[in-house]
Amino acid sequence: MKYLLSLFAITILFACQSQKVQSKYSTIEYEAGACFGFCPIYKMTIQADRTAVLEAEHFNFSKGTTKDEFSKPREGTFTTTIKEADYNKLLTLLDDLDVKNLNDKYGNNNVTDLPTSYLRIKFADGTSKNTEDYGKRGSEKLMKVYQFFEDLKQNQQWTKVK
Repeated sequence: MKYLLSLFAITILFACQSQKVQSKYSTIEYEAGACFGFCPIYKMTIQADRTAVLEAEHFNFSKGTTKDEFSKPREGTFTTTIKEADYNKLLTLLDDLDVKNLNDKYGNNNVTDLPTSYLRIKFADGTSKNTEDYGKRGSEKLMKVYQFFEDLKQNQQWTKVK
């Protein structure tokens, strides 16, 4: 009986300890390239600790959409810590994608005026996966991830660093 109570107590102690779940993604990077229109051009890099860097080139925060935007300096480099709920949502979207099994390339290269997106994932185990998507229509799930990155530009507290 004494051993049974000891085993029960040890089990309770281990169950009550809060263990931080380690992310399987060490770095998540999304890059949106130019098109022949007013497509936002930027690169966002998010680390496992939720810190993020946004390198905004053009058409990210400007209200007007003219070609004059290209003659202006790039919009800047910004940092933030992604809100925990948003980061968890991103992890869920990536898990749903089955990132390791994505194609390396998507898109129809016969059309010449579409933007290209790049999703680059580094895993905690040291492996990585890079996906290029010309036209940003690789799959329904990929389009949700792209839109999520677009939304992060607006729903986080970004601080300009340069």
